[in-house]
Amino acid sequence: MSDTGQYDVIVVGAGNAALCAALSAREQGASVLVLEKASEEERGGNSTFTAGGFRFVHHGVEDLKKDVLIDLSEAEAGQMYIPPFTSEIYMDDLMRVTENLSEPELADLLINRSRETVVWMREKGVRWIPMFSRQSYMVNGVQTFFGGMAVEAVGGGWGLVDFLFRSAERNGVVVRYNTGLRRLIQNRKGDVTGVTVFGADGYEDISAKSVVLACGGFEADPAMRVQYYGPGWEMAKVRGTRHNTGDGIKAALDIGAAAFGGWSTCHAVQWDLSAPPFGDRVVLDNYQKHSYPIGIIVNANGERFVDEGESFRNHTYAKYGREVMKQPGRMAVQIFDQKTIKMTRDEYRIRQVTKGEANTLEELAAQLEISPEGLVRTVREFNAACQPGDYNPAILDGKGTKGITPPKSNWALPIDEPPYTGFAVTCGITFSFGGLKITTGGEVEDTTGRIIPGLFAAGELVGGVFYQNYLGGAGLMSGSVFGRIAGRTSGKYAKG
Repeated sequence: MSDTGQYDVIVVGAGNAALCAALSAREQGASVLVLEKASEEERGGNSTFTAGGFRFVHHGVEDLKKDVLIDLSEAEAGQMYIPPFTSEIYMDDLMRVTENLSEPELADLLINRSRETVVWMREKGVRWIPMFSRQSYMVNGVQTFFGGMAVEAVGGGWGLVDFLFRSAERNGVVVRYNTGLRRLIQNRKGDVTGVTVFGADGYEDISAKSVVLACGGFEADPAMRVQYYGPGWEMAKVRGTRHNTGDGIKAALDIGAAAFGGWSTCHAVQWDLSAPPFGDRVVLDNYQKHSYPIGIIVNANGERFVDEGESFRNHTYAKYGREVMKQPGRMAVQIFDQKTIKMTRDEYRIRQVTKGEANTLEELAAQLEISPEGLVRTVREFNAACQPGDYNPAILDGKGTKGITPPKSNWALPIDEPPYTGFAVTCGITFSFGGLKITTGGEVEDTTGRIIPGLFAAGELVGGVFYQNYLGGAGLMSGSVFGRIAGRTSGKYAKG
């Protein structure tokens, strides 16, 4: 239908979760309007700024070839090893990193609907490839994947969003840009019956039989960051879109929706110190610096402050940005020598990077404006603490340190082969963990535990999945799973 009059379903947002919701609602025969606060050039929310990696259940390469990596040749498959990733491993990893706080029903849905959702997305036009450059190392001539995430959308986050928009267009989903949510409209019974938006022509009320909120968290709102995370967080850099200012969360809370999840924590990573305040649509996620497990991280005093080898990058990167935020000047430096610098991810070799290189640690410290004495002392103590063992970056190799705090539990190699390279980082916030409380059908609950009729939610504004920490690739997967669920339920509601 045209973009005037009443729709069956309005989806607020236009990233991965929102577009999955729109496509799922269309499968129920519902007419769907997608409202995108950004312009067409800036569309896609945070999804555009990701690497497009998805964490889902599978049983290895041969299994993936059947219905996900359908373009993979036999020769290619024979040159790689992707360890099986079972639902049991997924649940164990998720609960471990979230300190057993992830809502069990939501965690179960995320995990056990993950594989079928990835296949469904392929049927909708998303193409998948192995995540070679960021999730594997060459070990004994075999490309060996690690950390439970092995598949990405072709073209990364930008490609993912483009595939989904093309599918939405083919399926008759209407998209309106430059149109931001201001409030939800209810009738006297409390049913959500539409939205008030603000666009180029001012305010407008748009009617619908149901509304799906999928417009992200509040990470781009500095006032909300300070309110929930504390002083100094107004200065954090935002990894993604500048448009995720909590509009959907605030609109839902205004009508009595229940707040839920980890409101005091967020997904925050190590991000280039000189990056702009918001995501760059050319550089995208390459400002991140995630090869720290094979190096060391020091603060401005030249002191280590985290266990770089605690676990795979996928299990630690989303919390270590918050640790950098606590350091002097909200900055840190990642240090590598010649044994490991060539093993760093591609993001270390872009032009837009804050780095130093020198033949001595003192020179390197001077270049990056950190304490030379502190760095030399730290590296000397670290090198002396490194224990013997077989080094293997594709597994938890147990090659750690002894007698220093913090320890390095895996991948501990002495920093002793110049020239040395350092990369200056700060904290880049990805998304907020706190959000709305939903049912397993994607319906939004109010503060009394009752369902708000006609209101559904998906994506980063759903609370209860992530607390304290995060698993790489689980965010996009969660958005797709709960987007598909919310779209299906809202479509049925609207057509009922």
